[in-house]
Amino acid sequence: MSETPVAFMVVTFVVLAVFFVFDLFVIGRKPHVPSTKECVQHIVFFVAAALIFGGLVWWVSGSQPALEFYSGWLTEYSLSIDNLFVFVIIMTNFAVPKQLQKYVLSVGITIALILRGFFILVGAAVIERFTWVFFIFGIFLVYTAVKLVVGDNEDEEYHENAIIRALRKVVNVTDEYDGEKLRTTHGGKKYFTPMLLVFLTVGTTDVMFAFDSIPAIFGLTKDPFIVFTSNVFALLGLQQLYFLLGALLDKLEYLPYGLAVVLGFIGVKLIMEALHGNSLPFINGGHPVTQIPEVPIWASLGVIVVAIGVAALASVVKMRLDKAKAK
Repeated sequence: MSETPVAFMVVTFVVLAVFFVFDLFVIGRKPHVPSTKECVQHIVFFVAAALIFGGLVWWVSGSQPALEFYSGWLTEYSLSIDNLFVFVIIMTNFAVPKQLQKYVLSVGITIALILRGFFILVGAAVIERFTWVFFIFGIFLVYTAVKLVVGDNEDEEYHENAIIRALRKVVNVTDEYDGEKLRTTHGGKKYFTPMLLVFLTVGTTDVMFAFDSIPAIFGLTKDPFIVFTSNVFALLGLQQLYFLLGALLDKLEYLPYGLAVVLGFIGVKLIMEALHGNSLPFINGGHPVTQIPEVPIWASLGVIVVAIGVAALASVVKMRLDKAKAK
């Protein structure tokens, strides 16, 4: 159950909805490749907006929900950066013109947020009824953390998901873009442009990543409002980050290790919470395991900041050392 006043939630959703409509139908109608200055300005704006929003949550709901928001936002933002690897591959795979990529990301991210919203509502309902699902989430996150460290980087290769493969079988799609149009005419016959496939691919692929990130944030807060707004603010600056870091993503060598620490930590925290609320008969006779200490939210926030900060700093130092050796 959310601790945030209903009026504050309504105003938040209205403001966010207005922003996305403006981004899609006003800014999105001016296709261009953002400059580095524009990207930095937008990223600073969205980070500042997230910090201010967290302050407002603190003001109307108290410190606990605000710290949960900051922890969730940092976790989702860090995991979203990893998603950019796949976005780069998708844009290349569909040969999306540079000037259209910002618009594609705007629409794709909007689709992703709608789908994530549904996923969050389902997840919140399941967790409220079946607390033992935290065991599954926790084990999955620990597995994902280990896979990030010792895996074979299979995420770097893009494969069309089932939705896109099915769509190709039932609709006629051209190989050429016609600006931002979803439909075009060739020889008097109507066709869908590749833009439709790109929108759906970015949106649905992002939701596939949510199978990691949504369980992670539920390990930090059970408030659906905080979970959703953390996702929104994490994805808001993603398109600018795509253009700013696109050429540097493969050089952030230690980022997966930082993400692994965060996911592993939250996975263990989820298992500990599941033990606290245990009702499974084969664990402690079906009784809660109260001997395990609870992890305060400020400690979670500290682990996230240190893990991502150290990984980013180490990556930058390694990048500079490699550049110095190459001279």
